[in-house]
Amino acid sequence: MLSRLADHLFWMSRYIERAENTARMLDVQLQAAMLPSEASSIDAQWKTLLDLNELQEAYDKRYAKLSADKVLRFMLVDSSNPSSIINCLERARENARAVRGVLTTDIWEVVNNIWLEARSMVKDGSFVKEPARVFEWVKLQSHLFRGVTIGTLLKDEAFYFVRTGTFLERADNTARILDVKYLMVQDDFEERADFYFWSSLLRSVSAYEIYRKVYRDSFTPVRIAELLIQRGDMPRSLRACLDELLMNLSHVSSPGRQKALKQAGRIRSNLEYLSIDETFQDQMHEFLKQFVTQVNELGVIISHEFLVPLEASSGTTD
Repeated sequence: MLSRLADHLFWMSRYIERAENTARMLDVQLQAAMLPSEASSIDAQWKTLLDLNELQEAYDKRYAKLSADKVLRFMLVDSSNPSSIINCLERARENARAVRGVLTTDIWEVVNNIWLEARSMVKDGSFVKEPARVFEWVKLQSHLFRGVTIGTLLKDEAFYFVRTGTFLERADNTARILDVKYLMVQDDFEERADFYFWSSLLRSVSAYEIYRKVYRDSFTPVRIAELLIQRGDMPRSLRACLDELLMNLSHVSSPGRQKALKQAGRIRSNLEYLSIDETFQDQMHEFLKQFVTQVNELGVIISHEFLVPLEASSGTTD
């Protein structure tokens, strides 16, 4: 497959997944902000969210003061933020339009309709006024995109590059969501409040019912970390993402192009032999930060090995 075509397919799916995961991350923070807490603590949580997405500098250039409303606007509809949900959906559509001949009609119609509906909601103001509803809508549209891709696209290189983009982005974002939550609980929250924080985290990655089924116990931070990091049967876990990346990369790799496959294998091995109980005590943030760095490095390797160099690519790692 031509590098340019693969690049558009890869970034189309990354942007859809990024929009969904941004919605999930914002949903966690919005629910956390509704719990009883001091204003300074809530502001710190919003700042942490910007920091972990490497957007604090971009936010400061746009807004003079930190506030929940401004951060939500910045992450939802601000055109100066390349990772805002509306920008992600627009870029997904642009990439899809560039490869319409490779996509099925069903996939193109889904991606195009997502953008048209999002643009309509921005115009009538509901995209900002009703963030909780928008978060659910974004997640539903992302589910629809993945379903129609699996159900209608031939299982050839195009399919594997679409799936590679999805799971690379998901691995990065699951780690960031978990890191946001881990840093939040460094403060001394009340036990009751902490319960709601953990349950909101699980719901944000569609893992609430899965946790109850697997552990049949009350929420404990270590077991939640285990579920979201090491359980290969949890669809949004880091381990599941790496399993998918290895499988899809194996289909597009060749004897002379295996750097990305080897990097993915190394990351997966680190997850497999990680001691959650030891790491959670005082190394969780460092581990997750290193994981995000390794995943970003994998993205660069994939770009150089199969796609278009990032400086000329259809996407951005921002």
